[in-house]
Amino acid sequence: MMRFLWTLAWRSAWNRRFTLALTMASIALSTFMLLGTERIRTDIRDSFTSAVSGTDLIIGARTGSVQLLLYAVFHVGAATNNIRWSTVQTLQEQRGVDWIIPLSLGDSHRGFPVLGTTGDYFTHFHYGDRQALRIVQGKAMSDLFDAVLGSEVAARLGYRLGDHIVLSHGSGALDLNAHADKPFVVRGILAPTGTPVDRTVHISLQAMEALHVDWIAGVPLPGQHVDASAVRHMDLTPRAVTAVLLGLKSRSGVFSAQRYVNTYTGEPLMAILPGVALDELWDVIGTGEKALLLMSGLVAAVSLAGLVSVVMAGLNERRRELAVLRAVGASPFDVLMLLMIEGAMVTVGGVLLGIAGLAAAVAVLGPWLQSQFGLTLDLAHPTALQGWLLGALVLAGGLASLAPGWRAYRLSLSDGLSPRT
Repeated sequence: MMRFLWTLAWRSAWNRRFTLALTMASIALSTFMLLGTERIRTDIRDSFTSAVSGTDLIIGARTGSVQLLLYAVFHVGAATNNIRWSTVQTLQEQRGVDWIIPLSLGDSHRGFPVLGTTGDYFTHFHYGDRQALRIVQGKAMSDLFDAVLGSEVAARLGYRLGDHIVLSHGSGALDLNAHADKPFVVRGILAPTGTPVDRTVHISLQAMEALHVDWIAGVPLPGQHVDASAVRHMDLTPRAVTAVLLGLKSRSGVFSAQRYVNTYTGEPLMAILPGVALDELWDVIGTGEKALLLMSGLVAAVSLAGLVSVVMAGLNERRRELAVLRAVGASPFDVLMLLMIEGAMVTVGGVLLGIAGLAAAVAVLGPWLQSQFGLTLDLAHPTALQGWLLGALVLAGGLASLAPGWRAYRLSLSDGLSPRT
């Protein structure tokens, strides 16, 4: 009997395929909106926490963990103190340390931060899912006054390879303390990453030192001007850096390395785990996630209400057909099962179509969203909440079939073959 009902339900649905196609499209759109909103809410946090990956410790002067994270990774704010270069060398020599990336901050270019670092930055710095930086135009710094631009810097300011730029002391969009005597040449442009790297001008540590050989306490030394040609013959070994990114040979030693840094006697230092600090920062600024969670709930409510209305409207128009079935001997249970099967087929078909549409949208738009907005959307398995939402959609389709079925059961005998509306 069940096989007969499935066959009857399929043929009845096929006979009304155009109407049901619209219903299925409505369900698919509701599924797409519901899962899409929830997927964005989930992946926004993942994208935020992937601003740096593959780094075991971030080391800086003793301060708050969030403050250290802000200036070392997001290049926002200023350090309370610097780290001596001798300390950086000591850290590099420690057993278990695989690589070190020194970071020197403090200058800017037309509102974009300037980062002094070494060639290891382009080798060992990763973001997202362990993605490495790529130079899509030119190459890394080779000369003292070479600069590598983040994608947003190059795009917004219209720079190309070979252009000359002037850096400024301090942060801000106004070039009040410009290093005009030491211009840089754009030697490379990085691929978009959707991270603070895109908004950064990268130079070498030696270049950062060269910019400030004739400066002290943020102002030029009177009568001690050193031009670009003269500075090339000077010892440009850095005296201090702002922070250090550190990678270990084995992650099992991360806590012992953190304890060594935090108890270092040479100067007051602090080492933080990037993941833990990013979670702390997200707790502070993650109000948007709560708003998206609320939006997901509203979309769910609207989608389910629309789904029930559409399915009930489509099934309620079939009272004449249901009366005929009752007249030829179909039991109330058979009518109810027929309606539930049809509703389930339409609902499940619409949900699967919505899931397929979302997967296609993620596959097509994912790279663009990653490069333009730093939002990494992955074709991952549904989360627990998404599973509950999918179950609610399917259940709503089934419940929407019950109401017309019960009404048809009560009215079919009195309706006869000419049901009243």
